[in-house]
Amino acid sequence: MTRTLLHAKLHHLRITQADLEYLGSLTIDEDLMDAVGIVTYEKILVANLENGERLETYAIPGPRGSRIACLNGAAAYMGKPGDRLIVMAFCQVTDEEAADLCPKVVRLDADNRIIAKAY
Repeated sequence: MTRTLLHAKLHHLRITQADLEYLGSLTIDEDLMDAVGIVTYEKILVANLENGERLETYAIPGPRGSRIACLNGAAAYMGKPGDRLIVMAFCQVTDEEAADLCPKVVRLDADNRIIAKAY
């Protein structure tokens, strides 16, 4: 049997922009993606703390150090700059692997700087 468990979380990622005309996805500063182990095109679940919206999309890397978080395409309707997001990525693991899994979680400040890590 396999289980679906959290492996990565960006807590309080602030939306910096929204681009309705982009093809879709969430652009995230590549440094932040690396901090929790989210890879390019990985499926993510995004929860908006300001309006309760949730969406599934995929992550694409933004410029390193830019602290960007851009909702693209139809997802641009799901939030506005300044909204806080929780971005989660999951993995499939066996029961044996589940026993040792420790999700990488970072908490971010209002400028998308890492203020706390839990590994």
